Amino acid sequence: MTHIKDPLILELKNKFTLPELNSSADFYHDMVENIVGQQLSGRVAQLIFNRFKTLFPNSYPTPELVLSIPDETLRGIGLSGAKTKYVKALAEFTLHHDLSLQQVAKLSDEELIKLLTQIKGVGVWTAQMLLIFSLNRQDVFPVDDLAIQQGMRELYNIKVDGKQFKERLIKISDKWKPYRTIGSRLVWAYVNDKKLNATRR
Repeated sequence: MTHIKDPLILELKNKFTLPELNSSADFYHDMVENIVGQQLSGRVAQLIFNRFKTLFPNSYPTPELVLSIPDETLRGIGLSGAKTKYVKALAEFTLHHDLSLQQVAKLSDEELIKLLTQIKGVGVWTAQMLLIFSLNRQDVFPVDDLAIQQGMRELYNIKVDGKQFKERLIKISDKWKPYRTIGSRLVWAYVNDKKLNATRR
């Protein structure tokens, strides 16, 4: 944090204590959980993922078993038609690409984003969440995250929109390098502090 020159972020650091993030033990499992939980509140996402796991022996959704389960069964436990396709696309991808923690840990942030976004249903934002919360990468800035956009607009009193808005956010986040992840998490903490149902810090 000593490298961060942004006084607003340093002020947030003094206000909020960020819990330590531990690297994942199973990157593929995290990816499945992430896809199942996309665009859902934390509680609902966990509920549906728990239902999803009951479909598998030892509650583990191996790629082969995911591909063998009828789409109707997956939709029956709460997956949308789109997420059913996405989970199966991930399973198919995993059969042909090594997504073991040992392998993905060797890749740079950019290389991993390029790899993961080949999977239907996995965009840059999803890949960045995995970089942050599964791999504990320190210099990730998810510019498309709505909470990041909301928080930074308020904190920095940004009035522009569209392309100019994102360019402004990226320019601000450059001051946080090489700890843009910490800056991002502090902005999340700022936004969540204003909500009763905070789900990410």
